Amino acid sequence: MVEDLRQEELYDLWSEFKDSNAKSAKDRLLIHYAPLVKFVAGRVAVGLPQSIDQADLVSYGMFGLIDAIEKFDLERKIKFETYAIARIKGAIIDELRAIDWVPRSVRAKARIVEKAYQKLEAKLLRTPTDKEIADELGITDKELQTIFSRISFIGVVAFDEVISNGDKGDGAVSFGDTIADKRASSTNSFEREETKQMLAQAINRLGDREKVVLTLYYYEGLTLAEIGDVLGVTESRVCQIHTKAVLQLKSKLAESERELL
Repeated sequence: MVEDLRQEELYDLWSEFKDSNAKSAKDRLLIHYAPLVKFVAGRVAVGLPQSIDQADLVSYGMFGLIDAIEKFDLERKIKFETYAIARIKGAIIDELRAIDWVPRSVRAKARIVEKAYQKLEAKLLRTPTDKEIADELGITDKELQTIFSRISFIGVVAFDEVISNGDKGDGAVSFGDTIADKRASSTNSFEREETKQMLAQAINRLGDREKVVLTLYYYEGLTLAEIGDVLGVTESRVCQIHTKAVLQLKSKLAESERELL
């Protein structure tokens, strides 16, 4: 059962935990914020293979919540929920990577499409259409949409993969890490601000539907089904648009990084 705490009680709990590292205070904070884990796990589970149990995602996410509570700085100018959601998702993603849940054939298809975006964007100096991507790959538009559907659950890592340095990414920066921290070093602040600017520029170069889907999903918290209702399309179509947006972002950010070298 979720413990319903008033703001004053919540602040006192945080103060008690940070001042004395009291286990009782930490346990109550975990109980209070536990619904965040279920929320994040539910969103991550969208499009995953049925072999991935949502209960497992919740258990992975709890480690992220524990880490967030232990590391959260009360003087930061952000809500704990904002900070924690990024850490919870990161813990789930890390575990999914560890168990290598994406088949190699699916990863290979995603890389092929991503490289096609990179090649055509460099040649056309704009985002290529689906038909142009299909022509580049020597397949029909219908076959391309089928590929988008098959690789759609790769989008679960979305921004974490998009702005990281490699698949495992030692020193990788997640989307949550771009949240400003006034106590961060000037070097780290510069790097994170640069990352945010690159991400914003890449998003602005996406098509209108891709931008809408990313905005509604990541910033407004809508489900794919709810976004489908807004756009008047099916949930599976929204999933395809989301996947295409992620691949395009990876392509655009890779190009931006090359330009900086």
